[in-house]
Amino acid sequence: MGVTNDIIYVGVNDHKIDLFEGQYIVPNGMAYNSYLIMDEKIAIMDTVDRNFTHEWLDNLEKALQGRKPDYLVVQHMEPDHSANIANFVKTYPDAKIVSSQKAFVMMNQFFGTDFADRQVVVAEGSTLELGKHVLNFVAAPMVHWPEVIMTYDSTDKVLFSADGFGKFGALDVEEDWACEARRYYIGIVGKYGAQVQSVLKKAANLDIQIICPLHGPVLKENLGYYIGLYQTWSTYQQETEGIVIAYTSVYGNTKKAVEKLADLLKEKGCPKVVVNDLARCDMAEAVEDAFRYGKIILATTTYNAEIFPFMREFINHLTERNFSNKKVGLIENGTWAPMAAKVMTGMLEKCKNLTFADNTVHIKSALNDESNAQLEALAEEFCGEYQARAAETADKNDLRALFNIGYGLYVVTTNDGKKDNGCIVNTVTQVTSSPNRVAVTINKDNYTHHVVEQSGIMNVNCLSVEAPFSVFEKYGFQSGRSVDKLADIEVLRSDNGLRFLPQYINAFFSLKVENYVDLGTHGMFICSITESRVITKAETMTYTYYQNNVKPKPETEGKKGYVCKVCGYVYEGDELPDDFICPLCKHGAADFEPIG
Repeated sequence: MGVTNDIIYVGVNDHKIDLFEGQYIVPNGMAYNSYLIMDEKIAIMDTVDRNFTHEWLDNLEKALQGRKPDYLVVQHMEPDHSANIANFVKTYPDAKIVSSQKAFVMMNQFFGTDFADRQVVVAEGSTLELGKHVLNFVAAPMVHWPEVIMTYDSTDKVLFSADGFGKFGALDVEEDWACEARRYYIGIVGKYGAQVQSVLKKAANLDIQIICPLHGPVLKENLGYYIGLYQTWSTYQQETEGIVIAYTSVYGNTKKAVEKLADLLKEKGCPKVVVNDLARCDMAEAVEDAFRYGKIILATTTYNAEIFPFMREFINHLTERNFSNKKVGLIENGTWAPMAAKVMTGMLEKCKNLTFADNTVHIKSALNDESNAQLEALAEEFCGEYQARAAETADKNDLRALFNIGYGLYVVTTNDGKKDNGCIVNTVTQVTSSPNRVAVTINKDNYTHHVVEQSGIMNVNCLSVEAPFSVFEKYGFQSGRSVDKLADIEVLRSDNGLRFLPQYINAFFSLKVENYVDLGTHGMFICSITESRVITKAETMTYTYYQNNVKPKPETEGKKGYVCKVCGYVYEGDELPDDFICPLCKHGAADFEPIG
């Protein structure tokens, strides 16, 4: 299979495997990918699992067409990729092995030799010229082993991504990419979100047209979709709106409560309710759901003054993978000494940014009037924002929304007659209360300023502390004139026809421009309120909170150069060009400061 004119796929499909890594069910098998780069010198990218030695060597021989490889590039030392290094060396004794220093240490552990006579040690920034192809090596430690390197072919603009962007499933089976890639990522790579983020930042500076992972299909189209999912997964953010209920039930009473709660959540507007019986479902699927959706309700029985074993196993899977940024509800059942809620809370206490529900359901053996009322209250608490978003159930004149105005950060949404748009602003003020008037100040350089001038209307979305840095990248680091910033999110509209954000906000206002004040570089729009909704009780994102908790800390240690004050991008060099534009946030040299 040709990836490009010079890059050939030489991997194999495995339909004999039942459990990947001894624990993950893979009904559609696995692919072990290997690639050949044909040039003046020939490089082989990784080997395959030990059960496919001869099939892989046959694939190599056919693709080589009588030539001999010069290099074997070893990006990752897990045996499903490295098992045939020694067999490769026996078959091609003149070839050199290219890998990281840590990988050669592991080779000695696996094979009893580190192949010292043929080592080519590479690290971050190393290159290898094959002829017209130049391989650029990118260190990717703990994605998901410490020795991992990725390789960028700057000629064909191909990223060989090791286990990154991989998925379960053989290549001769068609299935949805995201489902099995998500389960693969969360199960295998999920703990290492910070390390994945580091690699994604490096990738942002590369012109990548094709991604060649070690599992799953070669990715050639719509790469922004795949990279966007990795951004979401590695920052532990909600991917899909909905609520997961994960439960265990011994005699069926907890199950009855869960079934009733699921019906209540659907009645109150939850767009997706996922229920997992932890004793019977695929545990990896249940863990995937917990990370995919933004809210989770855990229901279990007290068992031996503890919790039921399957729930303990489930929570352990969550915590060891850095479960975070979720709203959590609890249901406990106990006949004489209920302990489940306390135990579950204790197990989750080290997780970051979990918001526990105000309402907990306490069942004593079976549902009664009191616990039924608690179920109702829990459902109401979890679905309040869905009801606030839906036009038919929303209170559109909830002036408590004004309480969420402060020195915060907001997304102003507009429409230019062709597409929806949004931008970050930090100056929104309630200027009068009778009548209610709100002033919004926008930089004239922003396309949003022009659109509001033309249309006379806008929505102000009050960002909450739940908003990740990706929100600021989306609405603050690119222009709505050239990018459709709202293309990939759920469409929700207020009565004025404009979009409002489906998540990461605690309130929004629909505004009509009544007056305009020219402030030189900025314009102030003084507006009346036509609609106001409170969405959640989450705190408003202040500018200070953003600087201290959301904006990534720039990685400047040991570096010499300049750092962007807006997004933290580091420019390494003695002099910053006057016309330099930050590749991430698109701000100019004036927004950079010297490191140190």
